[in-house]
Amino acid sequence: MNASESRQIIVDARGLKCPLPVLKLEKALDEAQSGGQVLVLATDPVARIDIPLYCNQRNYACEIETGDDGASRFTILKS
Repeated sequence: MNASESRQIIVDARGLKCPLPVLKLEKALDEAQSGGQVLVLATDPVARIDIPLYCNQRNYACEIETGDDGASRFTILKS
């Protein structure tokens, strides 16, 4: 495991509806170290709007991908 992997928190919000994915992200960001990453897995289509909006409002970088299982994968960098 490299240094960046040890600083990554994974939030599995698959199957959860709004606003739970954002609330779980918020809790994980509170626990994350500065420079750490939070990976959120979510299946709620609204999360593709809510999570980037939440990150934008708080100046966190957010990348979105779609996983092989159809879940959205959000990688957020805590500055």
